Amino acid sequence: QVQLVESGGGLVQAGGSLRLSCAASGRAFSTYSMAWFRQAPGKEREFVAGIIWNGGIAYYADSVKGRFTISRDNANYLVYLQVNSLKPGDTAVYYCAASRSSGYPRRLSEYDYWGQGTQVTVSS
Repeated sequence: QVQLVESGGGLVQAGGSLRLSCAASGRAFSTYSMAWFRQAPGKEREFVAGIIWNGGIAYYADSVKGRFTISRDNANYLVYLQVNSLKPGDTAVYYCAASRSSGYPRRLSEYDYWGQGTQVTVSS
């Protein structure tokens, strides 16, 4: 089992940056694909970025490509999301998730464990 705790959210002006962190527990962490999702008020939770078990491949939603970067540190059980050039439309609760699925999972149903989320608010 994997437990996930996100941090690093906050209030930032448009154009600003944040680094979100996800601290994981569980010996199998390095075998999981990891991802960040987000959910804005009144909207469904959506995929933002994913990274495979060894960090060798990262993949992104089109809406964040070129602005967000996902990375992981398996030795320290951490996953990061660097978010740059933030827009008001990026305002959401950001969730970290772990998947035992192979390939490049993007669907909510492919993820087995979730954190509690961290709020990111972008002002115009």
